[in-house]
Amino acid sequence: MPPAPAPADGPGSGRPRPASLADLFFSFTILALQGFGGVLAVIQRELVERKRWMTNEEFIEDWAVAQIMPGPNAVNLCMMIGARYFGLAGALTALAGMLALPLVLILVLAVLHARYASHPAVAGALRGMAAVSAGLIAATGLRMAPALKRNPVSLPWCAAIVAGVFALLAWVRAPLALVLLPLGGLGCLLAWRRLR
Repeated sequence: MPPAPAPADGPGSGRPRPASLADLFFSFTILALQGFGGVLAVIQRELVERKRWMTNEEFIEDWAVAQIMPGPNAVNLCMMIGARYFGLAGALTALAGMLALPLVLILVLAVLHARYASHPAVAGALRGMAAVSAGLIAATGLRMAPALKRNPVSLPWCAAIVAGVFALLAWVRAPLALVLLPLGGLGCLLAWRRLR
């Protein structure tokens, strides 16, 4: 099957891109192996800052689409990026890179966890990893914040929507669907009115 047509930021533009399907596979394998507790921070740093396959704005747009699609966000994003450069073959290659080796490691870790979960050192290590993951996600959010200047929704509206989401999820403990539909719909409506 021939690869999909290259995007505007493809080969003729001079912007970096994956050199081959093997490059795509190994890049996503390395990303997946770094992503304990979530790979958002790692993906943003590697694809935007290090490899420069995407701009920060493109990353935010693709991440937003990946979040509303069914399935894990990082898996959706890797398939979108693979498809952007190599069509269906790229999507499947990126997916394989994201899942193959981590799946083997998770199976090994599951066996070890079942045997040693009650050990205090293991429990402490897992709590420490959770704190580090939260810090990585917060740092990524701060690095992506400058892209909000070009967002069609004004900063006060963005802040209000974020505050509403936080309040409803953290304090009221409302179900995600009941938060996403009204506040996500409000954000879409505001963006549509501004872009119209």
